[in-house]
Amino acid sequence: MKAISAKATRGVNLGAQLTVADNSGARLVRLVSVKKGKGKKGRQMSAKIADWVKVSVKRGIPEMKGKVFDAIIVRIKKPYKRKDGERVTFEDNAVAILKDEKGNPKGTQIKGPVAREILERWPQVAKIANFVY
Repeated sequence: MKAISAKATRGVNLGAQLTVADNSGARLVRLVSVKKGKGKKGRQMSAKIADWVKVSVKRGIPEMKGKVFDAIIVRIKKPYKRKDGERVTFEDNAVAILKDEKGNPKGTQIKGPVAREILERWPQVAKIANFVY
């Protein structure tokens, strides 16, 4: 996984409920784990912007409900700092669900803004976004 250019703060804990930004069929998911995440002994894992996570679908179409999918965090409420000194924050915590391990998204469009760091690490996900902030 490629590094992002921002000093991102870990803003989403395990068990957090996230909205789904794409049109894959899920509406609300719960964060289960952070894939390829680095942690400290005794500390619970948490996720930041552009992280690859596992989520469990809580609300959505009946075929997806209760299933576990890979996803990418595209927006977080917690402010983080970019290299140029700009601080970025969003209104909600949101994810985009992935179809496979290569990073191809399950949906065909993403509603709302997507962070610029997603474009650096996951270009296929940023390609279907309405706009990159």
